[in-house]
Amino acid sequence: MKRIQEGSAIIEVPEESKISKKLEVFYNPAMKLNRDLTILLLNAVENKKMNVADIMAGTGVRSIRLLKELKKGKIKKLYANDWNSIDKIKRNFKLNKAKAGVYSEDANLFLLKSTGFDYIDIDPFGSPNEFLDAAVKRISRGGILGVTATDTAVLCGTYPKAGLRNYWATATRTGFMHETALRILARKVQLVGAQYNKALIPIFSYAKEHYVRVFFRCIKGKKNCDEVIKQHKFILYNPKTLAYEVSDVNNKKDYTAIGPLFVGSLHDKKLIKKMLSQATDKEIKKFLSIIYNELDIAGSYDVHQLSKMLKRYVPNYDILLQRAKGSRVHYSNKAIKTRMSIDELRALMK
Repeated sequence: MKRIQEGSAIIEVPEESKISKKLEVFYNPAMKLNRDLTILLLNAVENKKMNVADIMAGTGVRSIRLLKELKKGKIKKLYANDWNSIDKIKRNFKLNKAKAGVYSEDANLFLLKSTGFDYIDIDPFGSPNEFLDAAVKRISRGGILGVTATDTAVLCGTYPKAGLRNYWATATRTGFMHETALRILARKVQLVGAQYNKALIPIFSYAKEHYVRVFFRCIKGKKNCDEVIKQHKFILYNPKTLAYEVSDVNNKKDYTAIGPLFVGSLHDKKLIKKMLSQATDKEIKKFLSIIYNELDIAGSYDVHQLSKMLKRYVPNYDILLQRAKGSRVHYSNKAIKTRMSIDELRALMK
């Protein structure tokens, strides 16, 4: 075992060189941003005196950081649960002089035995599917649900059959496949919520490296669920021209239907602005700034792909964005969002 520090937490972790699902417990430094942004978000929302559930706590690093870094009055009680690593969690809590309810149960049973939570964090190795039903049942009115998926190959279209089975949608590899991954995941969670008259509204979403993450606010009511479901549509994509459009049905020849997926807003801009004001890390501020300035529309254009198709050099992005009245995107340094059609953008680039 070795000791490492992340944020305000000091934890003991196994000395493993390679992270694997076969490991009983592991610490993944690549997910530090995931935890950093969770803390920023929970400090920025108005929720206070929250009952918090970390249902797959692993080493306990997320739980310890939440206890030590969230503002006073944010947490009423934190519950850390993990089927495998209960002794390691307890040791790390003791090391940090942190107090929480510590449990060693199947994540779903842990949730279903509870009376509910104001924040539930789902951060599995792979798909979050098997935990969604129990989590949705136990998220409170006005509560926040954080969902991570690391099976991005499925969500981005590498394995279309698995996408249909797991997410009830067709994914395709495109220049904006990480955005459609977010939107496919959002729809799946929303459909689970609708069964229980819980409208799950995205308040902050992002794609980074090997995972996608969406935070939802839970609003109860049949009408609210109906409004969410109205925003479940397709993105029709033409791989030959890179054209795309949002549609209720797939009715265009030469176009591939991606989805169904959620085409509404993936972010609460006021919340992101507040997160930005509280962020101190330069890289995080830069990342949040890009998300804040992203046009609130579905899809994007890969400028490098388009330049190759037009047999042109890649243009100056600043000039292109100004003339296209567009924005950069957080999930690719080669893509932009614009309300221009593909024909208008091609003409501008020529």
